[in-house]
Amino acid sequence: MTQTTTAKTRFDLHGYRVVIAGGSKGIGRSMALAFAEAGAAVSICARGEQALAETREAIAAHGVTAHSKSCDLADAKAIENYVHDAATALGGIDVLVNNASGYGFSEDDEGWTAGFEVDLMAAVRASRFALPHLKASPHASILHTSSIAAFHPRRHGAPYAAVKAALSQYTTSQALALAEHRIRVNAIAPGSIEFADGLWDRRKREEPELYGATLAKIPFGRFGQPEEIAHAALFLASPWGGWITGQTLCVDGGQSLMG
Repeated sequence: MTQTTTAKTRFDLHGYRVVIAGGSKGIGRSMALAFAEAGAAVSICARGEQALAETREAIAAHGVTAHSKSCDLADAKAIENYVHDAATALGGIDVLVNNASGYGFSEDDEGWTAGFEVDLMAAVRASRFALPHLKASPHASILHTSSIAAFHPRRHGAPYAAVKAALSQYTTSQALALAEHRIRVNAIAPGSIEFADGLWDRRKREEPELYGATLAKIPFGRFGQPEEIAHAALFLASPWGGWITGQTLCVDGGQSLMG
């Protein structure tokens, strides 16, 4: 049994209201459940109704307010409506997590557009619409999900890496702009994360050579788990991270050290 399956949260976030854009599967789901376990009210959005409903039920099982709504995060109006509904359901917003990705790996316009709209502009738009609520919070913070791909050149998947690099830069500029409102802004850059039917789970079946080559470049000798990203999110959003802003935290088992 790994440490991540036995670790218990030490964070008390009762009274916090957390909105997670892209929260029904994988890292987003783990974040939602971790915040709920710590006592926070949680709202999530994504496109798939079934996964949303299942995750909302899992959040509510922790005895906290749970809200979900289907939302196309490439649609500015849909984001505006979601943030409004989430704030209404939770009674405000203390933490905004921008976790969605368009997984724009292809070099065509479709690949670039998917990443730009979902990874970057959805974070910009959600932040804009959530800002009035965050300004009213005594412990406001924004978390973006970047990637270690942002920090190294890539032979393949340049759109994904470039957009994540832009998101990490936006984190620093946004943190500076919002510091006067005492709104902290940070990002998490995960390494390769494996979970059921996720990207690396599929590659394990469909591209075993790529899976093996990637595993060989992780000094810890294993892929990460979504819960390990969620633990970092809890820390950055909690009072324990109260003087941290404008940072991108790599959570990757040393993977980025290998270039």
